[in-house]
Amino acid sequence: MVQKAKILLVDDRPENLLALEAILSALDQTLVRASSGEEALKALLTDDFAVILLDVQMPGMDGFETAAHIKRRERTRDIPIIFLTAINHGPHHTFRGYAAGAVDYISKPFDPWVLRAKVSVFVELYMKNCQLREQAALLRLQLEGGGRGAVGGTESAGLLAELSARLAAVEEQAEALSKQLDDESADAAAVATAAHLERKLTGLRRALDALEPGTGGGGAPLPAQN
Repeated sequence: MVQKAKILLVDDRPENLLALEAILSALDQTLVRASSGEEALKALLTDDFAVILLDVQMPGMDGFETAAHIKRRERTRDIPIIFLTAINHGPHHTFRGYAAGAVDYISKPFDPWVLRAKVSVFVELYMKNCQLREQAALLRLQLEGGGRGAVGGTESAGLLAELSARLAAVEEQAEALSKQLDDESADAAAVATAAHLERKLTGLRRALDALEPGTGGGGAPLPAQN
């Protein structure tokens, strides 16, 4: 059973949070509310999120300061942040948003379809990364159980075949997503994230191939899964 991704919605106005939930409900993911920067940071301590929608204008800790805290934490620094703002102070204000670590900066009122499409890209990338980490964990167990020699035996061969098939499915989905991003001229951040995912898939495939009988590479190191 595939778990749903979590999307963090940060806004001090309840009506804005309600509107975001209405727009994103069609994605059928888990939507988590936070009414302040402090509340958002607290949620990020325990849960993993695919993307954060962060209001700029908030009392106390504003969106820029909240993003700075998020990017300083090792656990959360790679979570994509989409800034939402009701005001537009020109290029300098927009630049400040990107400098704070945002992957996008959207002014209100925004097109609901566009926002939903942007969020869906990062949700899909997140799900692919989760699948990739699962494959790496299974490979690691195989390495620990089989020692540093070549993998042998019916049980090991069956597990390798299953891993290879599951990895192939993720590779196919990642390739299709990359082509979709190219076709739609997507955000540079989304394209870069997809390219990073493909590099990790390549490393994982290389490690899996090294475990095949007769390769003599049973002790090949696994790629880091960040």
